[in-house]
Amino acid sequence: MDTKEYVESGILELYVYGLLNETENIEVSTKAKNNPEINDEITAIEKAIVALSSSFSPFHSVANFEKIKAKLELKHSSVIQMKPATNWSQYMGWAAAIVLMLGVGYQYQKLGENNNQVVSIGIEKEKLTKELDLLEQKNKGVETSLAVVRDVKNTVVSLSGQTVDPKSFAKVYWNKETKVVYVDAAGLPKPPKGMVYQVWALKLSPKLVPTSIGLLENFDSNDQKIFAVKDTGYAEAFGITLEPAGGSLSPTMEQLYTLGKV
Repeated sequence: MDTKEYVESGILELYVYGLLNETENIEVSTKAKNNPEINDEITAIEKAIVALSSSFSPFHSVANFEKIKAKLELKHSSVIQMKPATNWSQYMGWAAAIVLMLGVGYQYQKLGENNNQVVSIGIEKEKLTKELDLLEQKNKGVETSLAVVRDVKNTVVSLSGQTVDPKSFAKVYWNKETKVVYVDAAGLPKPPKGMVYQVWALKLSPKLVPTSIGLLENFDSNDQKIFAVKDTGYAEAFGITLEPAGGSLSPTMEQLYTLGKV
């Protein structure tokens, strides 16, 4: 505060009456030595007190002295409040630490959310990749099926149902030049567990000679039900039997599902 505010604060009256502590007394005394205006005000206060003391009776002097003292204390308490110095640097340090902790906690939470999002995205990406691979496999299967059906060089052999299941049917696509053989097994029922369809190239004369050209494995997962089997260069007929998993060395005639001549 400036000199005027300091003078009007009431601290000089308290100084004259000896109501300040040692530190405050030293502060006022130092200011009085360095500031003539403050020093003159202290002198004026002292003179006013002396004048008041000499102009009244002792009773009145004491009474007025106490009134003046009370007024000075009231004025002092409303203007100058001596509070212990606040360690703002310590408070600011704690505040900064709290803000930092909150910031770190928030960032940790956001990091956890981001990690969860990354994991979710990774799982979703893996799922989409599998679905894409599956679609590609299906597309290749469709393309293969179309290529087989549309190949004019293929000899199409129709296989009709036999005694075990008269409703069964199948088709064989045989390219006699390349010897490649495909089987369309869409007309066959789902094989029982532990059983598999086996395809045979048959020579009919002078006696029946069956040659295994492959198994129709993974029957359920083949949506098109078109299977590539082993190549064959000679066949008078084709037959399909139901055999134990892994196939048989010779066809089980009681389980002959379809048969067709070339």
